[in-house]
Amino acid sequence: MRRKKRSLFPKWIFLAVLFVILAGAAIGYVQFRKDGPDSANPAETPAGSTQTPNHSPAVSASPVPTKKPIPSETVDVAIIGSELEGMYLARAAADEGLTVKVIDPRAKAGGQVLQGEMLFLDETRDASGKLLVQGRAKELFDGFRAGRIRKLSEFQTYYTKLVNGIPMESGITIQELAAAPGIQGTEALQSVIYKTADGIEKKLTASYWVENSDFAALASKLKVTRLPGLEKFYGQEQIEYMSAGMMMKFKNVDWARFQAAYKESVNESFAIGLTGVTRGYKPTNDSVFLRGLNAVSQRDGEVIINAFLLYQVDPSDDTSIAAAKELGKKEIPLILQYFKKNMTGWENAELNGFPDYLYIREYNHYETDYVLKVSDVLGARMFPDNVSIAGYPLDLQGLKANKWGIEMGRPDKYGMPLRSFQLKGYENVLMAGKNVGTTAIAYGSARIQPNTSLAAESIGVILGQIHGKKKLRELTEADWSTLHPYLESKYTIKVTGVTGTNKIAGWTAEEIAKLDTGEIVYPSYIKTRKP
Repeated sequence: MRRKKRSLFPKWIFLAVLFVILAGAAIGYVQFRKDGPDSANPAETPAGSTQTPNHSPAVSASPVPTKKPIPSETVDVAIIGSELEGMYLARAAADEGLTVKVIDPRAKAGGQVLQGEMLFLDETRDASGKLLVQGRAKELFDGFRAGRIRKLSEFQTYYTKLVNGIPMESGITIQELAAAPGIQGTEALQSVIYKTADGIEKKLTASYWVENSDFAALASKLKVTRLPGLEKFYGQEQIEYMSAGMMMKFKNVDWARFQAAYKESVNESFAIGLTGVTRGYKPTNDSVFLRGLNAVSQRDGEVIINAFLLYQVDPSDDTSIAAAKELGKKEIPLILQYFKKNMTGWENAELNGFPDYLYIREYNHYETDYVLKVSDVLGARMFPDNVSIAGYPLDLQGLKANKWGIEMGRPDKYGMPLRSFQLKGYENVLMAGKNVGTTAIAYGSARIQPNTSLAAESIGVILGQIHGKKKLRELTEADWSTLHPYLESKYTIKVTGVTGTNKIAGWTAEEIAKLDTGEIVYPSYIKTRKP
């Protein structure tokens, strides 16, 4: 009798395995239904396979995430850059009740004064020597002259007081601009999207925008017309700006001995010129130069000097700025050694550090509603929309084509109109400080701090006075007859009813045209001109 062959796997084991397989399949199906097909790993989906979309809410695909809204803010006046001149506009507008915000492309606030430590202040005076400084700037200049504001910390205190309560963000980068049609055929800048130093995007909307940087951070992104620069005057093809400066800081100077040795050029506070000494210094690099001194005693043996020039610096190019600073840091210690050997009172002098930034004198000039000319300056012209009374020699600082620079004439005093601070083609973009609309030669005088500081403060007050009533471009003669007295009565700013000496009276139209283009250099021409 044959025995029945015995199975290798008992039946109960076979049934158990089958049960496990079926249970696993059921669980997988339920999980698939729960998570939906979108939860599967696409890399594990066979090529060419298709899946039927499940429209049940429980298994629908996740929505595409929407971009988070950009934090937005709206103000009456937005200031781009933190140069001192524009801060007078900010302060005046805020005191007149307007909301103001400053967004600064530079990493730290204060511009040429605090970061560049340009602490030698040039006063403005008329031909008779009368001081022309008015407005809030007068406190600074009076303090400087009297010796109360000489050190960096004292300038910082003044600046902090001026901007107190005005919101400011430093280290921003402008990303996008939005504009709309404005009045009188202009455009109206509406908003700016910018990125903070931390990389956060923000949107700022304003009624008025003020270009207050030293490299036209805002204006250069608009539809602007660049005015010819000094390259035209010197017959150059390449654009070149007035030399930048690097302030020289020293300590352990015996100012009393220095003054005693050079009485004609040095008093108890200031040293001016001394070109007989400085001409003897031979720079190691063709891109730097030591001109006559503008030196100030900061007390306690500390001295700061404006005399070291750096050529072909582009303030809009960080690489150009960095390279110039390195040149300065190499050259200034050599200048110190020269001073120690050649100037009495400097035998024990030492370096007192370097400024964080350069003193930028000039960048591009853009067309404004009225471009101030040399004939306006020397002709003592006053305007119905005056916002400043200005004065100062037409001082063209050196560039490589003419390292010592040149003086083009000495005006008595002249007016600066609102229109020279209104960017052409824009309803609501204003130019502050060194951004004023002038020819390259007229800029030699107009650029000086008290001139444009007063203009900025006047404009800030005017913005407050017309707020909710009309726009700057709509101002009439009747409006100015109210605004000018208000500036004088409340702020002691007198910019109307002033007359100056016309130094080109009787000149022909041809002579004036040549004066404005630089074909006539006033100081030399006036000596030979026949009435």
